[in-house]
Amino acid sequence: MKLSSSAQKVQDILHQKGFSHLRVQELSASTRTAQEAADAVGCTVGQIVKSLIFRGAISGQPYLLLVSGANRVDTHRIEADLGEKLVKPDGDYVRSVTGFAIGGVPPVGHAQHLEALIDPDLLQYERIYAAAGTPFALFGLSPNELLALTGGRIMQMT
Repeated sequence: MKLSSSAQKVQDILHQKGFSHLRVQELSASTRTAQEAADAVGCTVGQIVKSLIFRGAISGQPYLLLVSGANRVDTHRIEADLGEKLVKPDGDYVRSVTGFAIGGVPPVGHAQHLEALIDPDLLQYERIYAAAGTPFALFGLSPNELLALTGGRIMQMT
């Protein structure tokens, strides 16, 4: 089945980064929220990787938070670790730094380099699922593959 252009872009990036064994799948059911994604692939909500974009209030630097779908981010905790307040940006900002719309932001392939901060709770699962460019696309991978793919660092977020 042919992928949409955004999902194909993610598949191409996975291939370019040496992860061609990972397969993007587009579903008829929405994967926009963590619960919808979990329902669509038949896993627990904790196995869903939420890709959240924040902007540093002082630096303006975008941050990519890869968070277990079961968790809510404690921004105060992250701000203490980063040394600056975080601002939740609007959809236009998210699209400008990632190249993707909210609800489909993948952990890789962004319009500009984003530092990936990874929720340690994702490491407990054998398989996790991340967005793949649209609110109907995702791909499965292991936590170690997520670390290798993003070059991210583990940070307590909850």
